[in-house]
Amino acid sequence: MKIRLHQTMIKGAAILLIGCAYSIWFSYTGIGIPCVFHLVTGLKCPGCGVSRMLLSLFRLDFSAAFEYNAVLLCILPVLLPLLMLPLIRYIRTGNGRMTRLEAGISRVLVAVLLIWGVVRNLPGVTFG
Repeated sequence: MKIRLHQTMIKGAAILLIGCAYSIWFSYTGIGIPCVFHLVTGLKCPGCGVSRMLLSLFRLDFSAAFEYNAVLLCILPVLLPLLMLPLIRYIRTGNGRMTRLEAGISRVLVAVLLIWGVVRNLPGVTFG
């Protein structure tokens, strides 16, 4: 268990460090990660605006975060525990597989995001 915890903490610290570096880079240059889907099609994908949403959340600017990706912001309270539970299970037992309930919830969230990807590109939709 200690080895799995140590490895997970190292990976988490690396992700956090990369996120902080990206935040600093973006705040000084204004250059972000481009969405390939948007570049190719001109449409917004379900994840467009995630980087700006997260940076807004770090500044506690919830209205800006909502404008960048409304649906993802709204499902974060479900998504975060859904990602953390298998991670905690992996650290404790070595088995990080999702339960049937977690997998079912994941499928629903994927469906919501796919529907959002269509809705946000409809004429007249002005948020997110």
